[in-house]
Amino acid sequence: MQAINDIKDLTVHTLPPILVLTGEDVGQFEWLKKDILQKIAYDPSDLNYSYFDMKETSYAEVELDLVSLPFFADEKIVILDHLLDLTTAKKRFLTDEDLKQFESYLEIPSESTKLVIFAEGKLDSKRRLVKLLKREAQIVEATTPKDQDLKRYFASQAQELGLKFVGDALDQLLLKSGYDFGELQKNLAFLQAYKEDGQITLEDVEEAVPKTLQDNIFDLTQMILKRQIDQASSLVKDLRLQGEDEIKLIAIMLGQFRLFTQVKILSEEGQTESQIVTSLSDLSGRKINPYQVKFALRDSRRLSLPFLKQAMITLIETDYAIKSGKYDKDYLFDLALLKVANSI
Repeated sequence: MQAINDIKDLTVHTLPPILVLTGEDVGQFEWLKKDILQKIAYDPSDLNYSYFDMKETSYAEVELDLVSLPFFADEKIVILDHLLDLTTAKKRFLTDEDLKQFESYLEIPSESTKLVIFAEGKLDSKRRLVKLLKREAQIVEATTPKDQDLKRYFASQAQELGLKFVGDALDQLLLKSGYDFGELQKNLAFLQAYKEDGQITLEDVEEAVPKTLQDNIFDLTQMILKRQIDQASSLVKDLRLQGEDEIKLIAIMLGQFRLFTQVKILSEEGQTESQIVTSLSDLSGRKINPYQVKFALRDSRRLSLPFLKQAMITLIETDYAIKSGKYDKDYLFDLALLKVANSI
């Protein structure tokens, strides 16, 4: 969790001339951005703080503020949010001329202006602007941590909050939070408010932590496998009301059926549960949660490989059909669920 350590001692007085926060871990990025703004005492009513959302601001406005003098102070702080021009994102907010002007400023920045840049995503190292910033600025990068690092960090956070996880409760919290930094921060706060004595059990995690989309798709898959069509339809209706998109639902369901398939193949090859965890971790390049494998082993025992293959084909074909826009996506998604349920 290097990024968190990088800003651990940050204050308005220790803020470097140029600070850039970037990274692809959205949850961690958003938490770090909020933390940085708190540490530098950002106050929108203070005339020596200027905030610009680069999605809505012209560079001419920014440049004027960068070079203007502070208001009865030695320094001012300029904050540029959503500066995607630094990243590999296709979206651009600055023109070529804007980029040249900004690059010129960075080569000789104002001594009375401190610049804070938030650029969610992966830095595009090929861009001259990024090369300049790597030379002149402190770069803080919110990279996706390894599962074990995430577990260690939140075990430490829990201890600081006076919480103690009993048995596998922390593993379940990680799983229910989707190993997402932002979700984990939020859910840890839920548990702190929920359990006054600080002893967190598996049951506490299940009761206090709100269901994630991953949880709901897990439930939906279980309903489909049990041919509980009415319950599945009701859950899908709720997910639609929550604004969830069918493409996202298909992607998560496809991931579950892929895991069922991988686990079943490895199990039939004679691998134990722990060996399957190791094999899938090596295959994916990240640590697979043992609980995911445990549940997948349980559910895949009664499923045949031909069924799993056909289920994945159905979901892939439905994804393509929705994206082609030929038919109503609600109809296509509901039809796919019926096809999968009826082919068991």
